[in-house]
Amino acid sequence: MTQRVELATVRDRLAVDEVVTEYAVAVDDGDWETYRGLFTPDGRADYRSAGGIEGDAGKVAAWLAESLRAFPMRQHLIVNRRVRFGVREQDTGDTARVQADYVNPMGAAAGGGDEPAAPDFVCGGRYAFGMLRTAEGWRLNEVIVREKWRRLPSRSAAPVVH
Repeated sequence: MTQRVELATVRDRLAVDEVVTEYAVAVDDGDWETYRGLFTPDGRADYRSAGGIEGDAGKVAAWLAESLRAFPMRQHLIVNRRVRFGVREQDTGDTARVQADYVNPMGAAAGGGDEPAAPDFVCGGRYAFGMLRTAEGWRLNEVIVREKWRRLPSRSAAPVVH
């Protein structure tokens, strides 16, 4: 590989990683305009394994806005990001697949004073992100959530494993 190709690959990897980070921040902050803007016009998301819906980014953003209203405290932690470029046949380097694990604590009410609220709900699993390079940069064309476990409000109970 030439240095120019290696630099382009590093730049693409950083740009793809930024999209994943922006996705998490948009969901956590309830910024549904940014969320929708991260997707290609035909982009879709599938939250069915977590009890949600599947559909285009606008439909899913509206569902998330309503569903997450009960949890004003949200914090996605997305780790173990595995990025693979050009996974489609005849690809010219303009597609990427990202597999990433997540833990997502959510709280129904803010804590009093300086003490943060304990999460009322925690779930974890794996994302599969499909991305396309567009004129505006890398965008999501697919997000699949594969929830593997969740811990409900009774703190002493074992996690529910899917």
